[in-house]
Amino acid sequence: MNGLELSREFYNQYGKPMLEKEFADKLGEIAVGLAGEGSECLGYDDELSRDHDFEAGFCLWITEKAEREYGFRLERAYAKLPKEFMGVKRQTVSPAGGNRRGVIVIDDFYTKLLGAPTAPDSIKRWLYTPAPSLRAAISGEVYRDDLGKFSAVREELKKGYPEDIRRKKISAHAAVMAQSGTYNYERLIKRGETGAASLALFEFVKHAVSVIYLLNNVYEPFYKWAYRGMRDLQVLSDLEFALTGLTELGNSRKEAAEKREIIQDIATIITDEFKAQKITTATCNNLDTHAFSITDTIENPELRNMNIFEGI
Repeated sequence: MNGLELSREFYNQYGKPMLEKEFADKLGEIAVGLAGEGSECLGYDDELSRDHDFEAGFCLWITEKAEREYGFRLERAYAKLPKEFMGVKRQTVSPAGGNRRGVIVIDDFYTKLLGAPTAPDSIKRWLYTPAPSLRAAISGEVYRDDLGKFSAVREELKKGYPEDIRRKKISAHAAVMAQSGTYNYERLIKRGETGAASLALFEFVKHAVSVIYLLNNVYEPFYKWAYRGMRDLQVLSDLEFALTGLTELGNSRKEAAEKREIIQDIATIITDEFKAQKITTATCNNLDTHAFSITDTIENPELRNMNIFEGI
């Protein structure tokens, strides 16, 4: 049983009866579920995940008004639920809040992740809100939300990046891929700077992964779950094997030559997808050329005129 299943079962067996008994007149104001940071919210947790920040618990999201009226009482009721469930212990909940589970003010939940209580509503917020934070904000499950305030932000975020923002980010990441992988890696190998060459290669891989998520218009999770999350994507998820190979091969003459071929193959596959999605007018397989071509298709002049690397 993973964390999401554990949380849902704990709520059904203990949380729901508690709410129906002690807060029957407030049920329409309380959103319940599990979301936010943590591998269990992504559905990626396993046995190793249970050594930290893992518990049988759920979130109770309420408004600021509700928090003033009965937040402390709700927190106390939550704290009195069984301290262990299905062999998993619960973490101590502070009445002052600040935990990942228990009573959380809706605006506080989103402000912590997004810098504001609403979905991004400006170019700067969309550009600079980290993708893992956007992913955490829509993670997990909501078991009930009669009021709809908590879910409204999630539903807006689930639409993905606005198209101009998506293209700006793709162009920026593609430019870094071109600089680090198709240009700097080979030059550093020729200089005998194998350590720096490896750093260049890691940059290429990291930004290629970001491009793949953007081509799916899916927010990229925290880096340690990036490959795991790729397996669920519809577009270019099969590049995981090639990207992993780049970071596992050494830098001998033979291996470096193999890496250069893999880099070019990845670049070609990705630029072919650019063409398939009609976000570029370039016809070559040069990542750098496509990065600028994608920029030229951005409708918003402020975004279009930004530095090519802006927004990553």
